[in-house]
Amino acid sequence: MMTNAPLSWTELEALTDFKIDTINGPTNAQAQLRLFGRPESEVRVNLYRDNHAWCPYCQKVWLWLEEKQIPYRIIKVTMFCYGEKESWYKRKVPSGMLPALELDGRMITESDDILMALEQVFKPLGRSMRDPLVIPLRQLERLLFRAWCSWLCYPARSPQQEQYNREQFIQVVAQVEQALVSTESPYFLDEFSIVDVIFTPYVERMNASLFYYKGYSLRENTYLGAWFDAMESRLTYRGTQSDFHTHAHDLPPQMGGCWENGEPQMLKNKARVDNGPWFGLPDVTYPEPETSRAEALQRVIKHRTNILKVNPADNGLFDQALRCAMTHLMTGSLCKPPAGSDVSLRYLRDRINVPRDMSIYAAKRLKESLELTAALVGDGQGTPIPLKDRRDQDPANFVRVF
Repeated sequence: MMTNAPLSWTELEALTDFKIDTINGPTNAQAQLRLFGRPESEVRVNLYRDNHAWCPYCQKVWLWLEEKQIPYRIIKVTMFCYGEKESWYKRKVPSGMLPALELDGRMITESDDILMALEQVFKPLGRSMRDPLVIPLRQLERLLFRAWCSWLCYPARSPQQEQYNREQFIQVVAQVEQALVSTESPYFLDEFSIVDVIFTPYVERMNASLFYYKGYSLRENTYLGAWFDAMESRLTYRGTQSDFHTHAHDLPPQMGGCWENGEPQMLKNKARVDNGPWFGLPDVTYPEPETSRAEALQRVIKHRTNILKVNPADNGLFDQALRCAMTHLMTGSLCKPPAGSDVSLRYLRDRINVPRDMSIYAAKRLKESLELTAALVGDGQGTPIPLKDRRDQDPANFVRVF
């Protein structure tokens, strides 16, 4: 169905009543304070993490605090790959490392040291980091990490080298599968524990990056697939979970590069992650919430002034094009945007960041409407996403956008 004119912002505002309790509600990336129904006087923890929710080590500590429901404050800091680190933070943490955690006034860095300190004060999550059952699984996670890096982050000198790196990674995956099958639960131990928190950040990033750069789907492994499904049953994980597009493009500057193998399946996967369709990708499998469209619209409406400001297009042209996309998002009716707006719509499409901006399904809906609207007037693409840094996402311009 086609409509001639987009809805006004006032009309669009009437179509969403999405709200989230960032303090006491489900895990979310927008929170600056988490209380879990407790008084603020009980806060003993300040977590310093990155603005964009890209940092894997921050995610590990974040997920632990959410699972344990420890009241804490969140102070967001700039990662080097997308902007200048704040001077106040460098005075507090001279190394500039993230995450950092302030516990009863004591500053701690290194995610494992942070988790051990939290265990001492608030008790372990299932089992201790030092538990004899946990230590070999922590070592297995590091082995998997190294095999992933060897395959992803270094250019293969030959097809034989590429195949060798692939096989080495798959061998370690088989060990992970064996660890998972050895318990009756879908988790690494008999119940959800610190081990699952430790595996989560990089396994999530492996799933995204290998699909995009190597044409390999980690989630298709039987027991890892079941583990992902079990993790997605937890609201804590859903609140920290990212999508393939975010990780495929936030990892290169963090990892020092990600290398494509150029194989047909890889090229097909890459095109789909970048251009859609985004539904059905193996980055999420739990049912889409009924609120996903309303959430996406609410986030755009709240920050539309800054969205317009950072977009390279003329404000008037992009404002109308954006309203066309939002009209499709909420009504299903396509509305032809101004000529030349395809580039600006895709610029925004490519910079929606999960979970910083919105949850994974809300982002898929928004990308879908931006792409369908852009396609009505052309196939122009936005400015390419940088590979060596992400200064296009500098918080000085962008943290207030979403």
